[in-house]
Amino acid sequence: MTRLRSAPQSRMQYVWPLDGDVQAVGHARTTIRTLLTQLKITADIVDDAVLMVSELVTNAFLYGDAPYEMVLNVDHKEIVCVVVDSGEPLPAPRAPDLHSEGGRGLHIVAALSNGVHGSHRRHYLTWPELTGKATWFALPRTAGAT
Repeated sequence: MTRLRSAPQSRMQYVWPLDGDVQAVGHARTTIRTLLTQLKITADIVDDAVLMVSELVTNAFLYGDAPYEMVLNVDHKEIVCVVVDSGEPLPAPRAPDLHSEGGRGLHIVAALSNGVHGSHRRHYLTWPELTGKATWFALPRTAGAT
């Protein structure tokens, strides 16, 4: 996984605390879709971001602990989405099992982000006194950009 780059000071940052229930995944998808569409991000990139957010939030609920938050950083070149939970172990992709219903989320994130994703420890923005596990991906603002 790639190390998270520091965002330029000209970025826009959005932060949402996430409820710890199953409806939070749908809320996170809707929130990201609405905001990225308002920012005039292309539909293909929005769709990829929504799918990756769904995977990261679901993983946070399955393998992490509350509280949860979602952060979106946007600058002129890229969008970086971060999901934070208080679980201890950093996520690690596992070999997909064709007979299993799970185990593909991080592979999906890796493929759709062209390998620009990762995880690390970081402070929450909505609960600054807490440190959590951040799992993230980055996408270019426009298709074909690197």
